[in-house]
Amino acid sequence: MSRFVKSGCCALLMALPLLAIAADAGNWPQWRGPGRDGKSAETGLLKEWKEAPPLVYMTEGFGGGFASVSLADGKLFTTGNFPDHQALICANAADGSILWKTPISETTPKHDHGGSRCTPSLDGDRVYAISSGGAIYCCKIADGSVIWSHKFSDWKGKMMSGWGYSESPLVDGDRVLCTPGGEDAMVVCLNKMDGKEIWTSAVPKNIGSRGKDGAGYSSIVITNGGGVKQYVQLVGRGVIGLRATDGKYLWGYNGIANGVANIPTPIPFGDLIFTSTGYGDGGTAVLKLSSTGDEVKAEEIKYLGAKELQNHHGGMILLKDHIYFGAKHNSGFPVCVEAATAKVVWGNDARGEGSGSAAVTYADGNLIYRYDSGHVALVEATPTGYHMKGSFMPKHQEGKSWAHPVVAGGKLYLREQGKLMCYNLKP
Repeated sequence: MSRFVKSGCCALLMALPLLAIAADAGNWPQWRGPGRDGKSAETGLLKEWKEAPPLVYMTEGFGGGFASVSLADGKLFTTGNFPDHQALICANAADGSILWKTPISETTPKHDHGGSRCTPSLDGDRVYAISSGGAIYCCKIADGSVIWSHKFSDWKGKMMSGWGYSESPLVDGDRVLCTPGGEDAMVVCLNKMDGKEIWTSAVPKNIGSRGKDGAGYSSIVITNGGGVKQYVQLVGRGVIGLRATDGKYLWGYNGIANGVANIPTPIPFGDLIFTSTGYGDGGTAVLKLSSTGDEVKAEEIKYLGAKELQNHHGGMILLKDHIYFGAKHNSGFPVCVEAATAKVVWGNDARGEGSGSAAVTYADGNLIYRYDSGHVALVEATPTGYHMKGSFMPKHQEGKSWAHPVVAGGKLYLREQGKLMCYNLKP
């Protein structure tokens, strides 16, 4: 077993269904889309950008923050900061007009890089969101009225550093999960209907010395690796796996944890997990999950240090046997790597116009890179080489353009602090 892996017990469990909103091309019901993987089901989009796609509208009223958007049934949702609170916001996706706002904090949360982070999760007639100050809310989609809420302080929540909670809640069957980061409640599983606690999960102190205690800046994903249903999360001390039935800690991998901010959502596929972080202590690793009896093992089969390969933030996209992302800390160089080996196929050293880290979304054969500087680039999603097919600077840009691009219903949605831009991607 790797020097960075700790394991525990497990049991078999069939997968539960995700999200009760249809995963069609017009919906983007949660963080990173229908499959929580950054991939859109859209087809028939522009194959190249000789100029900026047509701007359908630019509207405002979304408050300060870096949250992306979710969409379903013609409505759009995000979170934003206002003078005396942080709010969950619902808008008309057709024109961006605000339909309602619901406070999800008693005051405006105070932390470094102020602003909201959470992309709301939609499920049936409900929407779930986490405030950057540490609270989870369940509200009615129809009017924003609060059904239930919990403060993370109820579980003695803690972040690994002071940038505010950035998680988007995971809805799985009759449950909703979040990561307060408490010593005895790193991850909490709640009944999605009434908010009652189903289980809490602690992470052992001996997972490893790298990183810091508390929650990271990632969001939970599901794997059935090794034949066991698990919730996988990147926290302050690294990647962990929890048994879905009862939250039992199964394994932990400390090898890519850094002491500043562990951010990118891990990529599970088959029995493997691809994980990467930025900063000086970060890096990239491929883990293999296996189970024997009551034991689950996460074996490190590849590790690359920070100088070799890392994803700062902005996410990673798995397509068949390859993973695409923006590489190097605060650089966002387009890169394609073999998913099972982390071997670089192309990239990692060049890009077109733009600067800073890159948030990445896939749609219709292409990758959409959005850089800190605001520039948006279209890159062909192919392992044959780096082929940029156009770029543009959106109509509005301010500060750091960290909100992930969203493609749904033939449109490209770009959140930029208090403004929302919608571009037409159809020919």
